[in-house]
Parts: sequence; structure tokens; C-alpha cells
Amino acid sequence: MKKKLCMVLAGLMVLGLAACGSKKQEESSEQVGFKPALDTSLSSHINVAGGYDNFEALEAEFDRFKEYYPNVEMKFTKVDDYSNMIGTVLNGNDAPDIYVNYSWMYGRDQYKASIDHAENLADPALGLDLGCIRSNIILNTDDGKLPMVPVFANTYGMLVNNSLFEKEGISVPKTYQELVEVCKAFREKGYKNPMMGFTKEEITSLFTLTMYPFFCGTVAHDAEAVKKLNALDPSAGEYMRPTLDKILQLLNDGCVNLDACAEIENNYDAVILRFFEGDVPMMTCSGDTVSGTKKRESRSEAFIAAPFKYSFVPIPISDDGAYFLDMPNLQFSVNKDSGNLDMANEFMRFLITSEELSRMAQKKGLLAPTKDLSFNSMYAAFEAVPESRILSPEVIGLTDDAVIQLRQAVYSVGTGVMTTDKAVAGYGGFSQ
Repeated sequence: MKKKLCMVLAGLMVLGLAACGSKKQEESSEQVGFKPALDTSLSSHINVAGGYDNFEALEAEFDRFKEYYPNVEMKFTKVDDYSNMIGTVLNGNDAPDIYVNYSWMYGRDQYKASIDHAENLADPALGLDLGCIRSNIILNTDDGKLPMVPVFANTYGMLVNNSLFEKEGISVPKTYQELVEVCKAFREKGYKNPMMGFTKEEITSLFTLTMYPFFCGTVAHDAEAVKKLNALDPSAGEYMRPTLDKILQLLNDGCVNLDACAEIENNYDAVILRFFEGDVPMMTCSGDTVSGTKKRESRSEAFIAAPFKYSFVPIPISDDGAYFLDMPNLQFSVNKDSGNLDMANEFMRFLITSEELSRMAQKKGLLAPTKDLSFNSMYAAFEAVPESRILSPEVIGLTDDAVIQLRQAVYSVGTGVMTTDKAVAGYGGFSQ
């Protein structure tokens, strides 16, 4: 009886310890999550302004925030002609509490209001978890302030028909030489266009998508080159030569059929629907384009009839592998003159976490700005790019004016309008 009693007591102790451990685990889990810092019974109205027609992903976050603050009403307001009108809106009587901002607005007089009205989000007193965001897409101004934080990121790459690669026993390429060999293998198996992309216009063309990351890689550690490129110094055209030679190599190696690409009407709907035809192994596009794929699956009769697995991967344009061109897509600022400043900051503290940012990016179909990209398998390949090959135009310091010159040059050379020498000599003279 004593032996049985001891066994019973031992069993009860094990159950008690397990329950205690479970309770501590639950408490620990609660501690790492969001905890309200304000009185949860407070009432407030928060208005977020941006240029999207709809922002379902953000509105889902409004609903989640309301679980903590049930009396806080949040809404998203679309502003027409956003980049030109946001300054006027911020200076008006119905200025938003939180608003969309863009790093390219910084330093330009016409967008001065979007920076001047922004609260310094780097203030430790606000408690934002900035450490969850990739540091290279965080814009600190010259005086060390942080007027905006990224909530979505963007990059360039290519949609890959993974089912097609599996069917033909071909591996997704990771270096330029592998890309050439993969294109050749697909052609030998009867695929006329192993790699496609939009080429009708210069903006977000196949040439920019493939060559801009490569170009950034050639000047990333050359401050003098960046200085000359930004000054539109004609002599800086020579810095484009390796990139222009590379686009010609891509074409000469038979990776792209320009005539077939010219049939694609735009770099959004048309690119997606052409890819969904199912006979294109690789389709160059931006993360913005990728965000529209899920909604367009039901619009493609070919995809409905024969669905396939697909993902978005960096383009292996370099002999050493792919570059991950990391760019902020959309950023939020808090209006420092908001009448609801405390609650606006509280919502930002809720939103700027790895979990919430990843949740919102996944719902929108965009790349998350977080260090952890495992939440969305669509972009998982970018997490495998080594840190030395992750490039940020903001960190490098290239201005939009310099990028316009590069885009025009690669487009002109890629389409055969200009020779490499002429494009190099024309640097600084290309118009937007």
C-alpha cells in the first residue's frame, strides 16, 4: 500500500509540475506579444491616408488592434494623386494621424511637408521594435531622425513555374552560367521561351529588372562612382559599361526572345496572365507584380484547367549568384501634429513587429520588411541570399536621377536602339 501511495503521489507531482510549466509557458508567450500601454477603455478616431484604392491588409490589422482597444475607430482614406496632394492634405484641417510616405520624397522641396510633419519614430520613448526590420531599408535622415518606417518592401526577380522545373527534372538556376544552361535545356525540350518579361516600355522592363541589381553590385562600394553618377557627370557613363555588356550577353546567350516578350502588354496583368499559361519556366517581374498573382489565378482559364506551383526568386545574373535588391515599397509616418498622437503611436507599436508586418505583407502579397522571411514561402528564396549580396539603393546612395539614366541606357541597348558606346557617352542626357 505504501508503494502504491508513493506512486500515486509521484504521479500527482508530475501532473502538477507539467501544469505549472504549461502556465509559465503561457505567461512567457503573453509577455513577448503586444501589451497595451494605454488605458484600453480610451476612445479615439485614427485616420490613415494613402494612395491605394483599397487596403484590406491594413484594415485586417485595424480589426486586430481593436481586440485590444475596442473603442478606437480606425479608417483608411485614399487620397487621389497622392504624391502631389499629401502635402496639401497634411497642412489642411483634416490631416491624417498616420500617412504613407516614401524615401524618394526626402530632400525634394515639393515633398517637404511629408518629412516636416513626420514624427521621429527612432525616439526610444515610442517603443517601436525597429530591430525586427532589415536595417538597410530603414531611412535615417541626415540629422539622424527616422521620419518613416517600411511596412512593405519590394525587389526584382522572376516568377518560377516550380511544377515545370520538377516535371522536366531541371533545377532552378542560382548562377548566371546555370541560367544559360537551364534556358538551353528548356529550349531542347521544346519550350520556345524559357525566360520572358515585359519589354514594350522602359519602366519596369525586363532590362531594368535584370540589370539594375547587377549595376548596384558594380558600384555599391565605390563612393566616387556614386558621387559622379548622382551629379549626372557625363564621364560617369563608363560605370554603366559592365551592366550594358551584361545585357547584351544575356541576349546573345539566347536566354530571352525579345519578339515574344514584345507581345506582353504590361508588367502587371499581362505578365501574370501570360505566366499562368503554364509554358513559361521563368518570368521577370517586380514584387509589386507578384502581389497580384493570387487574385488573378481565378481569371486565367489556363491556370484553372492546369494549376501549378510557383514562387518568386532572385535573378541569377551574376557569375557568383543572384543579388537581392532590397527596397522599401511603402512606409508609414506618424503626423507629429495629430490630435490623437498617443493612440497613433500605440497602433504603430502594435504594427511594427515581425508577426504583424509579416501577416499584413502576406495578405497583400508583398515582400515583408522583416528580417524573418519564413512567414511567406513565395519569397523564401530571397532569405537564402548571403548578406554580402543584399543591396539597398538607399544605403548605396544612388538618387532617382541616376537610376533613370541607367534604366534608359539598358533599355536602349537591350532593344538595339543604341550601341553600348553611344549609351555610355549619353549618360546625363537621357530624359525621364
